[in-house]
Amino acid sequence: MTETAYGSPPPRWLLRTMTAINVFVYRLSGGRMMNRFTGRDICLITMKGAKTGKVRRIPLMYIPYKEGLLLVASQGGASTNPTWYYNLTANPDITVEVLGKTLFLKARQASHEEKAEVWPICVEHYPDYEDYRHRTRRDIPVFICE
Repeated sequence: MTETAYGSPPPRWLLRTMTAINVFVYRLSGGRMMNRFTGRDICLITMKGAKTGKVRRIPLMYIPYKEGLLLVASQGGASTNPTWYYNLTANPDITVEVLGKTLFLKARQASHEEKAEVWPICVEHYPDYEDYRHRTRRDIPVFICE
């Protein structure tokens, strides 16, 4: 990973460790603890692994959108997509734990046209997404979950 004027993304080992701790505390507390990141709400996404088919659970920031939500596969502007991107692409049926509710949604990657429409909404919700976009050469995927 290279550093740019926008900084470098966090190391993967740190992301994995923080994810495991976050999931444990979130579930243990019923979503009352570790339910925010930099002042933004997070949800728990349960999905199947793309390669293993095993259940995977991760905390992610989300953007409320219509009857569902948006998920941004930014990984802090890393040069590669997060692992969960491949899981959602292979297995789009997800369970979302958010604000004391459980939602059963289907995730799909936004088309180029849809992304042009929802990206400003994502950046309005979390301005750092724009820095992440400048930090990487990849086109950061956005998932529409309905």
